[in-house]
Parts: sequence; C-alpha cells; structure tokens
Amino acid sequence: MEMKLVLDYLRDLAAHNNREWYQGTRKRRMEACQAFEALISELMVVLRKTHGNIPSIEPKKLTFKMVRDIRFSHDKLPYNPVFRAHIGPMGKQPIPVGYFLMISPENQSFLGGGLFSDIFKDATAMVRDAISSQGREWEEIIMAPDFKTHFTVMGKALKRVPLGYDKDHPQGEYLKNKSWYLEYPVPDTQILKGDFIEMATDIFVKMRDFNDFLNRALEGFEMPTC
Repeated sequence: MEMKLVLDYLRDLAAHNNREWYQGTRKRRMEACQAFEALISELMVVLRKTHGNIPSIEPKKLTFKMVRDIRFSHDKLPYNPVFRAHIGPMGKQPIPVGYFLMISPENQSFLGGGLFSDIFKDATAMVRDAISSQGREWEEIIMAPDFKTHFTVMGKALKRVPLGYDKDHPQGEYLKNKSWYLEYPVPDTQILKGDFIEMATDIFVKMRDFNDFLNRALEGFEMPTC
C-alpha cells in the first residue's frame, strides 16, 4: 500500500508539475517521502547482511531533491517527479560507488550500480587504468552468464580509445567510456509486490563484483572540495 502511495503521488506530480500544486499537496508529499525513506531503510538493513561497507545512516541523507535547477535548461518544469537515492560506502556521495534506486511511475523505475558521473576526470582515468591493466578480471565480471543475463554496461563514451591506451586492447570499447554503470528496469507491478525488497537486494548483490572492481580502481580518489 505504501509504494502505491508513492507511485500515485509521483504520477499526479507529473500531471500537475507546478509550484501551486506542489505546495498545496505537502501532506501527500511528506507521506510519499516517508514511505520511500522507509523502503531505503529496509534495503540498507538487508544489504548490510551481504555488504560489509554499507554504513548505518539516516535514509533521508541518501535521497535527492525533486526541485530542478532550470536556470540553464530548456525544460522549465520545476520538479522532477521521481524519488532517487544512492546507497554507497560514503552514503549519497557518488564515489565510492554504490547502489542507485529510482522510483518513477509508468514503468520508468530502475535499480542501478556503478559510476554514473562522468565529470570527475581523475576518477575516469583511474577506472580506465584498472581496465587496461586488469582486462581479464574485468572481462570475467562483465561476461559472467548471470551478469550478462541481467545487465549491460552503460555510460558516456568517446568515439575512440583515448591517447595513452592501446587502441587494440581487448577491452578497448570500455576504455572509451567516461562512466560505467548498470540499470536494471523495474515495472510498477514489481514495485507493488510484497517481495520487492528481496528482489531489489538480489539484483544489487548481482552487481557487487562490478562495483567492487570500480571501487578498487577508485581507491585514493578524493572528491573535489570546490
């Protein structure tokens, strides 16, 4: 029932994406936010049983704002009608990488993992170096039958292998990437099922080797301070 409340609210926000409706439905928004945060809390509890690096942190600190920055956007709708959260070793911080959850109605939800951001050049270089030097391990992870059944490595990429790397490297296609992430689509019907937490945890566990490779590559990375 709680996740139906979440989907219904987001669906209505998408249909009435304006400040008046947003401000006038504060009670509904708070109820939907609380339900989403409760979901995140449950996920964290279960993930800690299989992942030693998931911290105990207030779920609200893992979520992203719905208010959009429209200053430089052609799309002037003020709100993003989705609920999003990142559960990582450093909470919402994108590095070290963790697990991403986006709830969006009309079957637009997904479970994600990996490095979504491509704005940190040092991070991109660190992952490229790891793929270049540990290509066999990378291939074993992304070509594992269970991985291939569920995921495709995504991310923004260059047209060519960048300078400094072997253009004929067996993993050259992935050396072109500036980010490396996974998205597993989740239909509304699955979100409303009683076993959604169990299903989501299973998918996140299947991402673990991929995330672990990236986090080993990113050891020592420091987030910019300004």
